[in-house]
Amino acid sequence: MRLTGKVWKYGANVDTDAIVPARYLNVSTPEELALHCMEGIDPEFAQGVQPGDIIVATANFGCGSSREHAPLAIKGAGVSCVIGTTFARIFYRNAINIGLPILECPAAEQIEGGQTLEVELETGKIHNLDTGQTFQAEPYPEFIIGIIRAGGLIEYTRKELGR
Repeated sequence: MRLTGKVWKYGANVDTDAIVPARYLNVSTPEELALHCMEGIDPEFAQGVQPGDIIVATANFGCGSSREHAPLAIKGAGVSCVIGTTFARIFYRNAINIGLPILECPAAEQIEGGQTLEVELETGKIHNLDTGQTFQAEPYPEFIIGIIRAGGLIEYTRKELGR
């Protein structure tokens, strides 16, 4: 599974309130949440993001509350993948559960906003198409690739039970 997109770059400790402010927690569809995605840190994001774009951050992305709204907003905005040096554990789990690819890569700090990346989920390879650099993220086990391909844990489970 290859993903290609333009980078939106953020720093450390981007919390779930910056991703989707708490005042929008009564909104539950990904499309509506997407209208407010990254509003707390980048008010231009929701209007500028294009399908397939990639968020790159440094340490502890998604810290804060355990609500699923943050990864839903990101996925609803059309972001194909989130890459960070580290993630809050609950955010990481919520992202996988809804089928949003999320990769930990120490080299995320070397990637700049506006660059174009190609990501190979099966291998964890991240190619910077602007600089020619290749970085290695921790690859997923096959069952997590299955969850992402299915669009999330619920769809994956339905398919598995239907066998």
